[in-house]
Amino acid sequence: MATPLRVGLISDTHGLLRPQAVDFLHGSDLIVHGGDICDAAILTALAAIAPVIAVRGNNDRGEWAERLRESELFRIGDAFIYAIHDVAAIDIEPRAAGVQVVVSGHSHRPSIRNDDGILYINPGSAGPRRFKLPISVGELTIDGASVAARTVELET
Repeated sequence: MATPLRVGLISDTHGLLRPQAVDFLHGSDLIVHGGDICDAAILTALAAIAPVIAVRGNNDRGEWAERLRESELFRIGDAFIYAIHDVAAIDIEPRAAGVQVVVSGHSHRPSIRNDDGILYINPGSAGPRRFKLPISVGELTIDGASVAARTVELET
C-alpha cells in the first residue's frame, strides 16, 4: 500500500512567513499557497521545503505576481484539487470538472466544509493577525481516493 501524501496549505501570508508555519509545512509532499503572498521570497522559502503551487491573490502585485495564475487545477495522487484565492470567484463547476477539493484563502478564516461531495478548505491566514482571527495553516492527507483535511491554529 502506498504512503499517504501530505499537502501543506498556507494562505494570506501578506509578506510574513512565520517560523511556526515553516515548521508545520516540513514533511509536505506539496505546498499550496492560496494567495495574498505579497513577497516572492515567501515562495522561494516554501520551495525549499517542497514543490509549491500558488495562486495570485488580490494583494499580489508586481512582475513576480503576474506569473501566477488566478486559479490552478491539478492532480496529486488520485485527488483533483482546484486552488483559487477567493472562493466567491470560482470559475468552474467543481463536480463537472472532477474536482474533489477546493482550496482557497482571502477570508483569513480557517474553515472546512463538505458541499455536495466537494471538500472546501481555507487554511486561514498565516500572516499578520487580522482582527481577532486565528493565525493558522492546514493540510490535506491523500490516501488513494480518500482525502482528509484539517486546519491548525499556530502558537504565536
